[in-house]
Amino acid sequence: MFWEGASRPSHDTLARFRLMSDEIHEISREEAQKLVDAGAQLVDVRAEHEWEMGRIEGAQHLPLDELADRADEIDKDRPVVFYCRGGNRSTMATEALAAEGYDAKKLSEGIVGWAEAGLPLAPEGGAVAESGEAAAILHARKRLPPELTKP
Repeated sequence: MFWEGASRPSHDTLARFRLMSDEIHEISREEAQKLVDAGAQLVDVRAEHEWEMGRIEGAQHLPLDELADRADEIDKDRPVVFYCRGGNRSTMATEALAAEGYDAKKLSEGIVGWAEAGLPLAPEGGAVAESGEAAAILHARKRLPPELTKP
């Protein structure tokens, strides 16, 4: 077990964790669009290269690693919908801002789900970028001789 050598989490701790996880307000693409149409903020927490390659029209870019320093750019009096590539970073952003009293929600399936549903990306012809780690690997492979890039 992953906690071998450490004290095992109590049932109360696990129950509290499940409760916290259940409190994350994950919403569908349709729900997100309705909220944005009604004045909610849409915030992309992905890295710069991901944002440049493609994004949801009307989103504000606020990379997750800058969220703590730039949270004041998000209007606390309006709902906010976070998205990332698949959901991990937007979950962290949603948890952090909800804990500070924001009406924060996350887009289910992120921009990957958005694009797979055939919904538009900006700029015209935009696409979903690889995650940071995958992009770094692909970039490194382009700089290496072909015989070193084969899996």
